[in-house]
Amino acid sequence: MTRPRHVLVLGGTGFVGRHLVPQLAADGVRVTVVARRREYARHLILLPTVQVVEADPLDTATLARLVPGATDVVNLVGIINETARETFAEVHVEGARKVAEACARGGARLVHMSAINADPAGPSRYLRSKGEAEALVAAAGAPFTIFRPSVIFGREDAFLNLFATLLGRLPVLPLAAPDAKFQPVYVADVARAFAHALHDDATLGQRYNLCGPKVYTLAELVRYAGAVTGRSAAIVRLGAGLSALQARVLELLPGNLMSRDNLASMQVDAVCGGPFPAVFGFEPTALELVAPQWLAPEGVRSRYDPLRAQGRH
Repeated sequence: MTRPRHVLVLGGTGFVGRHLVPQLAADGVRVTVVARRREYARHLILLPTVQVVEADPLDTATLARLVPGATDVVNLVGIINETARETFAEVHVEGARKVAEACARGGARLVHMSAINADPAGPSRYLRSKGEAEALVAAAGAPFTIFRPSVIFGREDAFLNLFATLLGRLPVLPLAAPDAKFQPVYVADVARAFAHALHDDATLGQRYNLCGPKVYTLAELVRYAGAVTGRSAAIVRLGAGLSALQARVLELLPGNLMSRDNLASMQVDAVCGGPFPAVFGFEPTALELVAPQWLAPEGVRSRYDPLRAQGRH
């Protein structure tokens, strides 16, 4: 008799997790979300089939306790920039090893979040750590599926929204690596692919690049954000030397706007070079179809209408 599905989601309170977990709950799947602080998961706690456990999702003892009760584990834990407390080696590499080994011991399927261009010999520490993590996942012995998305966009993203904010605050926007190429993928499509992989054995042992339907340069994406928001800061294209100088300065400032490692990652185009994987049975969503829902002025207003209503009570 097949066990009822029970999905353990690590990193479920983050950008992709807040889309994936409600989708699994809507499908009637039992889900356990591990969050460092329970209040981070307040948007998930009320979902009918979701349990939130307050713990470090990469703690060995936590994994030993929770993984054996799960049929599937989704590892969404990741960082874009290092801090004194969190490094790529600790979060991506060592974290992936712990999760993959726990899945191998507990007999759980592992669906792992990587990144496009992940490569142990990649140009940045970020991409190298993602590549090393993939190798550990594949070698651990647990059934696995690996996803490698390009930059992910959506209402809560830290990419298009960042540029939209900067365009509204600065009269001139100096732009590093303006010709770097991206093929942005919609967060709901990423969540849908993850949810599909959890019940399709055809995805086992596979690594999937996930991209949207169109390739853009960074400058084109910034100009698009400006056009939709109606914000018109002048964009100054920086060459390689000034891009490196800007990254060096910005990584010293609060906010994690950019680091030299981010810039190094952009040396490789974040594009798929092929169609969206047919196994998932849908075509990816165009950026222009959904981004105006939150970037356009009327979209921004609608996003905050519920908060304004609460403030009147």
